[in-house]
Amino acid sequence: MSNVKSERRLKIKRRVTGAIITSAERPRLVIFRSNKEIYAQIINIKNETLCASSSQEKDINAMKETNVAKASIVGKRIAEKAKAAGIDKVVFDRNGFLYHGRVKSLAEGAREGGLQF
Repeated sequence: MSNVKSERRLKIKRRVTGAIITSAERPRLVIFRSNKEIYAQIINIKNETLCASSSQEKDINAMKETNVAKASIVGKRIAEKAKAAGIDKVVFDRNGFLYHGRVKSLAEGAREGGLQF
């Protein structure tokens, strides 16, 4: 990845993450998107991971789906895990990535799973 792209994303990340206000009732739903995979974590105010999901989980990875469809499944899976942990509301942290494609699909999947943000 070129320095220009990574520096641009980090600049956006600082701007977006700095504006996010988390609390004990509303932890952050942080995503990371690589070229092949997508990852989602719910992180509390102490920067501890409460639950996580990714497209590298064996059952998701075995599916013959597109990356956008897998992102939606990851969103639904993170919502299920959050509900099991007693989390209903989160703050969405797109981590400097543009809100379209796989990022949007993951967010919509999490909303379908019952998370509010």
